[in-house]
Amino acid sequence: MKCLVTGGSGFLGSHVADELTKKGYKVIIFDLKKSKWINLNQKMIVGNLLNYNHVNKVLKKVDYVFHFAGLSDLNKALNKPMETIKFNILATANLLKLSSRNKIKRIIFASSIYANSSQGGFYRCSKRAAEDYIEEFQKRFGIDFSILRYGSLYGNRSKGTGGINEVIYNAIKKNEINYVGSAKTEREYIHVKDAAKATVETLRPKFKNKHIIISGKKKIKVYKFLKILSKELNIKKIHFTNKKKLGHYITNPNTFKVKKGKKFFYKNGTSLEKGLKEMINGEE
Repeated sequence: MKCLVTGGSGFLGSHVADELTKKGYKVIIFDLKKSKWINLNQKMIVGNLLNYNHVNKVLKKVDYVFHFAGLSDLNKALNKPMETIKFNILATANLLKLSSRNKIKRIIFASSIYANSSQGGFYRCSKRAAEDYIEEFQKRFGIDFSILRYGSLYGNRSKGTGGINEVIYNAIKKNEINYVGSAKTEREYIHVKDAAKATVETLRPKFKNKHIIISGKKKIKVYKFLKILSKELNIKKIHFTNKKKLGHYITNPNTFKVKKGKKFFYKNGTSLEKGLKEMINGEE
């Protein structure tokens, strides 16, 4: 079986590509930049998902698509609405259409627990919209999917942005531990290699057309994690800003509520009979 991993040069995508290779799958990595961690048994294609003809050619002999490409940094996405639309929604729709044309067996999409949150800014908006498109493509064109909502990932190959990776990077660089956010913050941390193994497991038939949350087994207070880090780095003081970090949840990500519209009736509206008569008579 041949698998395409979009965004396979990145943090999670590269680990998923490696796990697929270990399991005996033929892996093609598709990304804007060549992977630093390319395996000799993997094929690398540098390209853009918005290049319709190029992507169509790549998908010709692919069985499964692992879609991890896009703007994944929540903090960057907070002020980049057009970029999140372009790389997280439009690119996904492009890939879905071409997957349908090339009869891809299933698309495995990297979403986020922020998809069901009132937090997350434009990143959350883009993930929720992408999920909706994936579900609708399945209904209309029969493209099977697995939507994976990832929790708080940590591990090697990160660029040092977001969550644990950012805190560790700054602690080593500045020799002090600073956490931008509330001391009450809780997360379900999962190592990226464990997340990659879980991701490959979702190829099993029982995960077809399902939404799966991939995160740690239990909630851990950020303060506890920082205490462990301080011991490992021999840094005694831990500093909190003790304020809510823009776009980030504190203890519960599942806060999205559909806003119900309030009905408004125009009192002197046109009757149905009159409206139809106007149409028949061609009145403007």
